[in-house]
Amino acid sequence: MAIITVDKASLAFGHHILLDKISFGIEKFDKIGLIGRNGAGKSSLLKAIANEVALDDGRIYAADGIKVVYVAQEPTLTPTNTIFEEVLSGLGEVKDSLTKYYAILDELDNGYTDELLDQLHVLQEKLEQNNGFVAKNAIDKILSELKIDGNKIISTLSGGLKKKVSIARAIVANPDVMLLDEPTNHLDIEAITILEQMINNFKGAVFLITHDRWFLDKTVNKIMELDRGKLTVYPASYKEYQVLKEEQLAQESKINREFDKFLAEEEVWIRKGIQARRTRNEGRVRRLQELREQRSDRREQLGKVNFKVDSSNLSGKIVAELNNISLTFKPIETVTEIATQTTTTQQSTPIVKDFSTIIMRGDKIGLIGSNGIGKTTLLKMILGELTPTSGSVKLGTKLEIAYFDQLREQLDENKTVQDVVSQGEDYVEVNGRRLHIATYLEEFLFAPARFRSPIKSLSGGERNRLLLARLFSRPANVLVLDEPTNDLDVETLELLEELLINYSGTVFLISHDRAFLDNVVTESWVFLGDGEILEIAGGYSDWLNYRDHSSKIQDRSGAVKNVEVKKSETNTSEVMADMKSKSPKRKLSYKETQELESLPKSIESLEHEQAKLQELLLDVNLYKNDPKLAQTYQARIVAIENELSLKLSRWEELGN
Repeated sequence: MAIITVDKASLAFGHHILLDKISFGIEKFDKIGLIGRNGAGKSSLLKAIANEVALDDGRIYAADGIKVVYVAQEPTLTPTNTIFEEVLSGLGEVKDSLTKYYAILDELDNGYTDELLDQLHVLQEKLEQNNGFVAKNAIDKILSELKIDGNKIISTLSGGLKKKVSIARAIVANPDVMLLDEPTNHLDIEAITILEQMINNFKGAVFLITHDRWFLDKTVNKIMELDRGKLTVYPASYKEYQVLKEEQLAQESKINREFDKFLAEEEVWIRKGIQARRTRNEGRVRRLQELREQRSDRREQLGKVNFKVDSSNLSGKIVAELNNISLTFKPIETVTEIATQTTTTQQSTPIVKDFSTIIMRGDKIGLIGSNGIGKTTLLKMILGELTPTSGSVKLGTKLEIAYFDQLREQLDENKTVQDVVSQGEDYVEVNGRRLHIATYLEEFLFAPARFRSPIKSLSGGERNRLLLARLFSRPANVLVLDEPTNDLDVETLELLEELLINYSGTVFLISHDRAFLDNVVTESWVFLGDGEILEIAGGYSDWLNYRDHSSKIQDRSGAVKNVEVKKSETNTSEVMADMKSKSPKRKLSYKETQELESLPKSIESLEHEQAKLQELLLDVNLYKNDPKLAQTYQARIVAIENELSLKLSRWEELGN
């Protein structure tokens, strides 16, 4: 049964229809992902459900007592509050009671009075009745899970931390329905993973907007697609939706072809004129008029972004060579130190430590790590914007670099869309084609009416499309993309992926979009902390597989070592007692005894071989120079995994 019902909702901005008499329901345990083009009206629909936007027509009903919490793309927080106070504000009346309760406790530190004790007693009873102390514990728990210091002031926080605080405030409020607009924006992969777990554990309904396909697939059980004012519901995960969508589009195409064929036949008939009038088939004439109206009303698929990039001349075979580069940061604390730019006892923080690699033409490298860990800093060292503390960076020849983040910083809010891309020219040259600026902008879905719009009037998705239009209007054989996927809709993301996959130059990509990383990069640099960087072949999934596999090896090694330590460090009586207490149900044969004694060494030997092969596979040049050998190593690793499973099972069987 639906706890929120949207009935024939309509909403338009001018002549642009966002919602065209849409109807649907949200049930108690629904986890719904709302997808669609930028500007399709997704945020407007969420705001309408949250009573922040009034519909032009239609109604939204909520069951009695239903509590709805809305988290906007850019949440509004009180700058002077601490994080704890801000999260506490989501509790309504309980917040005031808790605030007073802890204020009285502070006063009691200066001396007890009967009046204060009476007030404390009243508040304590009130909090117990309203589960106030449970709520307080819930705040502590969620701040701990999100790794947030509750004492920090809101005004000092980054965008990612503010997003975490707004989500924590929403969850602590214990609503029946959470409305989340782009909850993964500004969050790193670790925080997104935590948010996935929170949504999966949430006992109410969730209605969210996101372009993160991995996040969608991990959290939702229903997809709603808003397209040209119409809403289509798919009771499926995102991966299942993709299959259903392909089938739907194929069916729509078939129906439209049949319709157009029939309409063409009727148009031929009506043009016979005299024959049509002579037959006096007025019903057929009326039907033709209806067909024409249907054809006119049929909304055609919106245009697609037409990404093209001029890869310019080829760079040299070696793009860059990094030799043991390190960068440390020494924090400045005191006023004197700020004035003199010196530090005394503060310990240096390593950002990059002894990192060496060779970057070849055509490499597509993804940088993976939490916010602030040093990904952008490393790119700036490679590009020569920062000098390493030690080591050297040697750049290759014929490099033409296009840097996405730099473009973002250079955007002038008062310039128009056309000015940003054209730079005063009427034409741009892309892949040997000379295009008028209007034609080029239309390929990035900018209507002529938007050409003269100032940058400050653009949405986040439109800004990113504009930045990509500017980036791709210049020849480059090295693309440096720092979070290019923010605010892009799913379709545009997939088109950008296709462009980068087919791009012949070199790509450096910083992104928290795990699906995007998987689909684009050939190699990943994983920032482990304390300046350590791990190189692995493949994308984010390959990193997860490597990490999980490495932890299994460590667990097994620990198990074997524990057995060896036990055998060597315990005395004879302890061993005899232990053997007696754990005596096997049957006596082992001589061969079985020999086998049991040899298993730890055999297991350890296999693990050493496996670890060595894993180390060899970390050499990204192996995949370029001898891919068949890399496949041989991978096959052997799988074989060893199977052997280890059998030997560990046998070891457990004989030992027990």
